[in-house]
Amino acid sequence: MFSTIFCWYRTSCGWLVDRLTLVGLPLNGFIMKFYFCGARQQASSSLMVYMKNLTAADFLLCLSLPLRISHYRLYCTFGASAIFLNMYASIIFMGYIAVNRYLKIVNPSGTRVLQTVRTAHIISAVTWVFLLATAISYSNLYLMTQESLTSNSSRCDPLFSESVKLFFKIIQVLSAIIFLLVFISLVFFYYSTSRRVLQAQQRQLASSEKLLKSRRNMLLLVSIFCVCFVPYHLVRLPFTFLSGNCTVGPVLYYLKEVSTMVSVFNICLDPVVYFYLCKAFRARVRKLSRRANIQQVSEGSESSKEQFGIVTSTATSQTNEL
Repeated sequence: MFSTIFCWYRTSCGWLVDRLTLVGLPLNGFIMKFYFCGARQQASSSLMVYMKNLTAADFLLCLSLPLRISHYRLYCTFGASAIFLNMYASIIFMGYIAVNRYLKIVNPSGTRVLQTVRTAHIISAVTWVFLLATAISYSNLYLMTQESLTSNSSRCDPLFSESVKLFFKIIQVLSAIIFLLVFISLVFFYYSTSRRVLQAQQRQLASSEKLLKSRRNMLLLVSIFCVCFVPYHLVRLPFTFLSGNCTVGPVLYYLKEVSTMVSVFNICLDPVVYFYLCKAFRARVRKLSRRANIQQVSEGSESSKEQFGIVTSTATSQTNEL
């Protein structure tokens, strides 16, 4: 039974990875071009620093996705650590964006140390160094201590030495803690923002409209975060400690694999965050949309003129024959 399910899963996983890569790579490539090549003035905003890093994480995750369906040794050595690195970079930078937006609400002047561009660059650099060090440590430890495999396997577990298994469990516990911190922060920020909106509406303050937009943006972050990352973390930690159980291990494995594919769907949802949180990006998209509409209308009018010319010439020739 499980072999049949596995064959179905591998086929479905390959199809899904292809579609996510085909959609996510050009989409995030366009956003990368916008942030890193297009808008120079955006370097003055700490929010844009975090948005650039989130875009980079999503783009790298798109490039890492094909490793998910590659040979299991290649995936266990480099693919798993690459996907881990960029997934948690996305989680952490979404948390930074939420903190930045919340601080903007409680302190609109933006004079706090945490809201400066310099601080944002330092925090981003430290985050990448921490994640890279963890991923490289895992890959090196795995390469130095991997077990020999006598039978074909589609899982990384049989290749793990005892030291890798211990290190892997430590990483998963730390990852769960990071996820919980970001998740609780997002829920708190949304709740706090909603309270401020309610208070502003009751007092009929002029700032209530801005607070409504802030609450909408916070709700967007919370929704994408919950859809993509909550299912994965509900399964990931139980699988780490119960994967050897003959009863629940196989079930948790397939649930973990499915939830992993759901988690990487954020590469297609994060551009919605960029659209609502970045005015310059929103204006750029609308400009391109108007340009495309104008081009489509002009092509349609030219086509109509050509058809009209053909009909007119046909009618003229018929009249001459009569």
